[in-house]
Amino acid sequence: MSMRSSGDTDGAIAEINVTPLVDVMLVLLIIFIVTAPMITPQAMKISLPQTDPVVQRDQAKNEVLVIFKDGSMSYKGSNISELELKAFMVADGKVPHYQLQVQADEAVPYGRVAQVMALAQTAGLNKLTFITIPHK
Repeated sequence: MSMRSSGDTDGAIAEINVTPLVDVMLVLLIIFIVTAPMITPQAMKISLPQTDPVVQRDQAKNEVLVIFKDGSMSYKGSNISELELKAFMVADGKVPHYQLQVQADEAVPYGRVAQVMALAQTAGLNKLTFITIPHK
């Protein structure tokens, strides 16, 4: 079907304008990209597994670092600050077969444990283990 107006021969427009559709889709995509990272952590429920007892295979020189609920630390049986811990780690990391065993209270925030891990890495420690309670 063609429409004639004032002598011009124009054909009927048989196409759909998709520009508004594309605009709406781009807005929805941007909203999804912005909100997805906020939604994902609440949707994922993580329960950490209990561990089986592990037997140490090599003869490492073990030292224990205890991290208490309030974030304070004890190394070799005495309370120490972060600066003192770094000095001990640098010195002890030079000992062959040295291994640091970390005992962190389960109420300690992960950020505090991550700080200790980063401190150990910058001090040059090669072996770092976490002590857990074996399930029964």
